[in-house]
Amino acid sequence: MLRAIREQIDVIFREDPAARSVVEVLLCYPGLHAILLHRLAHALYHLNLKLLARIISTFARGITGIEIHPGATIGRRFFIDHGMGVVIGETAVIGDDVILYQGVTLGGTGKERGKRHPTLGNHVVVGTGAKVLGNITLGDNVKIGAGSVVVHSVPGDSTVVGIPGRVVRTRGQIADDLQHGELPDPQGQDLENMQHRVDQLELAIRALLEEKTRP
Repeated sequence: MLRAIREQIDVIFREDPAARSVVEVLLCYPGLHAILLHRLAHALYHLNLKLLARIISTFARGITGIEIHPGATIGRRFFIDHGMGVVIGETAVIGDDVILYQGVTLGGTGKERGKRHPTLGNHVVVGTGAKVLGNITLGDNVKIGAGSVVVHSVPGDSTVVGIPGRVVRTRGQIADDLQHGELPDPQGQDLENMQHRVDQLELAIRALLEEKTRP
């Protein structure tokens, strides 16, 4: 347990330049509190003490604003940055070295039973407000842009943005970090292409009208 705490603290110092001291991290980082309480709740859940596990997860949600079902499986060095509004469903599976930003949902798509939440590989980053929904898989090293809605599986070494999420970068193009300001905007590009087409049609119509009105 002490090793797990030390590892989580190291991750916070690695990922958050605002972290100044171990005492600050222990007292002031809700993401740390949420994951440590989840480790306890998850162990109780698999001992069939499901009600006690849910009580602990509900308490954790109350003090952190982060909701993690005790059935969710989470790997090592998991980091939730800020964390308010993060929701992780019961059958979610998360690999090692994964980062979630505030407002992320790893949820289901309805009332289906069995495996109904996402599986995230290792070194996955999910940006602010993104929703990853259903029994889908995000491969290793996948980056999900802020505000995206992902409802289909994503191959490893890809970057996804948009609603619905589209792969905009693949192996060889992907950056080490998720630089939101530098991500492509597929919806914006579609609108730009549409406007360009409208401009072309307007020019063509104007030319036809001018030709028709010539004496």
